[in-house]
Amino acid sequence: MLRENLRTLWTEPRPPDAPARVWRDWALLAAGLGGVVLEATLREDVVWRPVAVVFAVWLCLLPLWRRTRPLAMVTLAFGSTSLLQAASLVAAPREPVGLDTGVVVLVLVYALLRWGSGREIVLGGVVILATFALCVVTYDTPAAEQVGGFVFLSLPGLIGAAVRFWETARERQLEQVRSREREQLARELHDTVAHHVSAMVIRAQAGGVLAATDPSAAVEALEGVEEEGARTLEEMRAMVATLRDRGVGAELAPPAGVADLERLVRTPSVHLKVDLGLDGELDTLPPAVDAAVYRIVQESVTNAMRHAVSATEVVVRVTGERHTVRVSVRDNGQRTGRGRAGYGRAGYGLAGLRERAALLGGELQAGPGADQGWHVEAELPKGRAESGAHQRPRR
Repeated sequence: MLRENLRTLWTEPRPPDAPARVWRDWALLAAGLGGVVLEATLREDVVWRPVAVVFAVWLCLLPLWRRTRPLAMVTLAFGSTSLLQAASLVAAPREPVGLDTGVVVLVLVYALLRWGSGREIVLGGVVILATFALCVVTYDTPAAEQVGGFVFLSLPGLIGAAVRFWETARERQLEQVRSREREQLARELHDTVAHHVSAMVIRAQAGGVLAATDPSAAVEALEGVEEEGARTLEEMRAMVATLRDRGVGAELAPPAGVADLERLVRTPSVHLKVDLGLDGELDTLPPAVDAAVYRIVQESVTNAMRHAVSATEVVVRVTGERHTVRVSVRDNGQRTGRGRAGYGRAGYGLAGLRERAALLGGELQAGPGADQGWHVEAELPKGRAESGAHQRPRR
């Protein structure tokens, strides 16, 4: 288990999109150089003053590359510290060599765990521990101070690891949200294409039937097929482009809603009449509910066109109440002992409608009517949809 964890750590890649340099880097550099000047000027007990000043300036410059080259910066900072400590062992000065401004190396410890790969973290950790051990040997400090110094040195690394974990978890959540949005868009694409293709097939069949007896009606049917086909291609291209560009700030066009139902049911078929009735408060529906109502009606009417036996009329009623929206779609087709083809299968059509309703906190029921036809009844709450719309992440 330990070996597997170490192997996972060793192969951990760097976090993506590490910024090379931001304004905080220059502010940190200015603060560090200012501290070097003040400390070198005001302190009187600085050992090897020229060496200490040059070394402190060196340490202040290294954080400029801490995100893009975390291991190299840690190695240069702590390696040069080790060399300075080794030199102090030979010369045996009375006090530690260096300025207090050298505490800036703690930023490098943070950056190593925040931006480094697993391999860099392991190797950089070895360098840091070796330098700390050399400092402990060089200066005879009490055990309590050694423990405190180790904690002080390790704390920035722990903070960097915590920030990295939080950012990784956040990115995973965002990716899950993107995946769910892509799934919803794929469902939208299925519903749109299925509706238009069904209308095209029916118009083409009608044109074939009328070609011999009424050529003008056949031409009109073919024009309708062309119109439906062009509309299908346009909507499909827009949705596919959205699916491809979703991660780079693409804007979504508003989905169809209740206001588009009149156009939807205007001429669905030459032999099937659609009676649409809209009643109640439907002008201020939340976008999710508005789109769901449209899709429920669209899929139900499409299924009636494709599967209703001897149906001549589909009655659609959308009623907006204070807290809910009710949708009813009923056709007058004949009932058969086997049920209606396509309705009983767990496809993306009817199953998608049930899923939409459930996600919005509502419910949808579909089945044969008491005397004839097929009935689809849905009830969608307004309040939950509004809450969900406010909580939906925006990019």
